Amino acid sequence: MSSYSDSPPPPSSIAPTPDTTVSPSIPTTTATTTTTTTTLLAEENPSTTLVQQQVVPTLTWPDNSELDLGWIENLISTFDWSSKNIPPSEFPSVLPVHVFDSLILTASKILHKEPNCLRIDPDDSSTVVVVGDVHGQLHDLIFLLNNAGFPSHNRFYVFNGDYVDRGAWGLETFLLLLAWKVFMPHRVFLLRGNHESKYCTSVYGFEKEVLTKYGDKGKHVYRKCLGCFEGLPLATIIAGCVYTAHGGLFRSIPSTPSKRSKGKKKNRRLCFNSEPKSLSLGSLDELSRARRSVLDPPWEGLNLIPGDVLWSDPSMTLGLSPNKERGIGLLWGPDCTEDFLKKFNLKLIIRSHEGPDAREKRSGFGGMDVGYTIDHVVESGKLITVFSAPDYPQFQATEERYKNKGAYIVLEPPHFDNPNFYSFEAITPRPQVNPYYDYVDVIDSDEELDLVSMVTTTSDGS
Repeated sequence: MSSYSDSPPPPSSIAPTPDTTVSPSIPTTTATTTTTTTTLLAEENPSTTLVQQQVVPTLTWPDNSELDLGWIENLISTFDWSSKNIPPSEFPSVLPVHVFDSLILTASKILHKEPNCLRIDPDDSSTVVVVGDVHGQLHDLIFLLNNAGFPSHNRFYVFNGDYVDRGAWGLETFLLLLAWKVFMPHRVFLLRGNHESKYCTSVYGFEKEVLTKYGDKGKHVYRKCLGCFEGLPLATIIAGCVYTAHGGLFRSIPSTPSKRSKGKKKNRRLCFNSEPKSLSLGSLDELSRARRSVLDPPWEGLNLIPGDVLWSDPSMTLGLSPNKERGIGLLWGPDCTEDFLKKFNLKLIIRSHEGPDAREKRSGFGGMDVGYTIDHVVESGKLITVFSAPDYPQFQATEERYKNKGAYIVLEPPHFDNPNFYSFEAITPRPQVNPYYDYVDVIDSDEELDLVSMVTTTSDGS
């Protein structure tokens, strides 16, 4: 596993008080800048109509291909402005295809070189912010970044996946995080979620969102995003004591020598049994060897670890068992949490993957009202679920909305094993926009995975 650390950086800014709800009522700098620009245009020419006031800012790629903080801040304000002022079909006027290509190519090269499990080693002057699902809720993500503090030399970020789908600004959300990755590759770490896949994005809206925003170039943009998804790492180990991943734990794939004729010992082949009689926890070494570059993590065959890491859920029942509700991944009990923590000398497991809709169907577990739950407390440490999309999902078919808060976690020195939780409410009002998927008929908790559709989607060459 790769290790990321640097010499002592400058001191960090003051962080908000933990275990309290943060109000998003104070406008961000980007929102203020947009409002001021519009006002100035009106003052210069009082007869200017509303349409004439909307001078579309167009993003350009730096001549030296090096991003800086000013470029990121401009990206944030431009995405925020465009979400409120132009129809989705005009998005290329804000982010031309050639600028998209430059950003995603640069980010993909970085991501594909990273190992499956990243080792992050912050020093005693640094903090680590861990973020859960954001699901295309751009404005809530912008608030989170402002509230927790932008990534910096002494502020690491680990994002636990699920950047796209359901929310209406999955593309902007993903590209904003890719820009941070390009700007600060050793401070911002983007992990893969189960929605960073061809199957999920074809069902839950991201594919249609991209096609709507980029029109005849939409298939090209979507394919580039899928290729980038394949490069996203699966997990991190923070300060040697915290394991993070989108879904959680994973199985061991036992190997046994295949039968060969007597006397031939050279180049002995190994055959893998993907369905052992009894499941057992996998090792970090097995995780490092898994093949993550797949459009959709397999639910059968030899390469099961990526699917486990992205789709598994904790259980109150002891042991490991197939995750029949989702049709892929595992369920693991408190004993497995203890075994994993103890075996690898860890104190915390921080995962995401379950929002308020999923949690209301899970007996024995806390809801996601405040954006996080502590699911297992065992001798060696804790298992935590963090979910960073407030008032989720954006489009809800139920009469009463969940109105959950989002949350993020800050890990502080010297040991980084005592999590501070920060809950926050959704930015309101959200810009008016149509959904990109049939949110009435689609099951919002990802249950009952349609494996037949996944096979069809995965085998589709488009």
